[in-house]
Amino acid sequence: MVYVRNIDGQPLMPTTRHRKVRKLLNDKKAKILKRCPFTIQLLYKVPNNTQDITLGVDPGSKYIGLSAATDKKELYAAEIELRNDIVELLATRRQNRRARRSRKTRYRKARFANRKRGDGWLAPSVKNKVGTHLTVVRRAHEILPITKVIVEAASFDIQKIKNPDIAGREYQQGEQLGFWNVREYVLFRDNHICQCCKGKSKDKILNVHHIESRKTGGDAPNNLVTLCGTCHKGYHKGTVKLPKTVKRGMAFRDAAFMGIMRWAFYHQLKGLYPDTSLTYGYITKHTRIQNNLPKTRCNDARCISGHPNAEPLGYYFYQKKARCHNRQIHKSTILKGGYRKRNQAPYLVKGFRLFDKVVYSSQECFIYGRRSSGYFDLRKLDGTKVYASASYKKLRLLEPRKTMLCERRNCQYFYEDRGKALLLS
Repeated sequence: MVYVRNIDGQPLMPTTRHRKVRKLLNDKKAKILKRCPFTIQLLYKVPNNTQDITLGVDPGSKYIGLSAATDKKELYAAEIELRNDIVELLATRRQNRRARRSRKTRYRKARFANRKRGDGWLAPSVKNKVGTHLTVVRRAHEILPITKVIVEAASFDIQKIKNPDIAGREYQQGEQLGFWNVREYVLFRDNHICQCCKGKSKDKILNVHHIESRKTGGDAPNNLVTLCGTCHKGYHKGTVKLPKTVKRGMAFRDAAFMGIMRWAFYHQLKGLYPDTSLTYGYITKHTRIQNNLPKTRCNDARCISGHPNAEPLGYYFYQKKARCHNRQIHKSTILKGGYRKRNQAPYLVKGFRLFDKVVYSSQECFIYGRRSSGYFDLRKLDGTKVYASASYKKLRLLEPRKTMLCERRNCQYFYEDRGKALLLS
């Protein structure tokens, strides 16, 4: 499938007539805009004859599914991997800043408490994911004349996930009602008893301990446990081990994200594309089962679009959101002599940058690591190693790095008929 834009940059219907496309490029009547997905722009005027195309969006906290289809044929399918490292990066930055302040400024006056968050404020991790959702929808509109967008609204009830039988006043008030902070709730939940020694140490000082680090597990009650001062100090010294009964409860980060971002994404998308509507997860599941479709993100998106029986494309574009810059100048580990090594590399090494798309031994891959000597670590987007130390002399640049890395993958399933799906070997 070759995607086409007219001389004014407006998208037209895509084509599979590769010979004609090649002739237009050779005759200088068209130019290449993108390599993946392959997109050209015509350099002469043509009539704008388009069809109705519906874009189905399957939002998620880790992956997004997209499918654009007409009544008869699927024209575009994509699966996008989102960034999930922002929380850890911000926590590392906060840790480094606090350490630097304690070294450089022993005492600092309190700052004015006049900072407030504006209306519609979102956490940085949520904001990045909502922005990526909007970006991939916008890029689909750049290559196809989409007339309608349908988004699945997934609603998660965290209290029901924790306790399916919860009802009445208990459901309405919540488990933390009446506690002025999380620490008080955790102490009450554990009956003000150390969960390690069960009070045998006779230490009356109680601390609230993170089972997983604050970076990984956060400050949620299911990641906190009551320990006495003796056990808490012993654990961090390595002389005390927590019993096997003390373990992290269920994590609801993804469910909480979907609950927060669902309406923020929908309202912003509605402002950009007025012909946007909602559907729900149970409708998508019923449509997929009714049409005997395997469970994939692209198939879910095609069911959301309302065209589950459209002829499938046969492949999809796997995209991955990449970090734009590494702003951490120094490594956190202090080396001998009390100094820290710089954690910056030059942008260009022998003409190549990190995440450039290259060809090595007839394989398309990405640069995941670089050395100043000119040897590169080459991998696929799923992490599969192509070569650990390839010389720059054997590489050919296909595309310079972008914020959204893209590669084409064959679908896991092909279709013998409309009612049966067979697995590819």
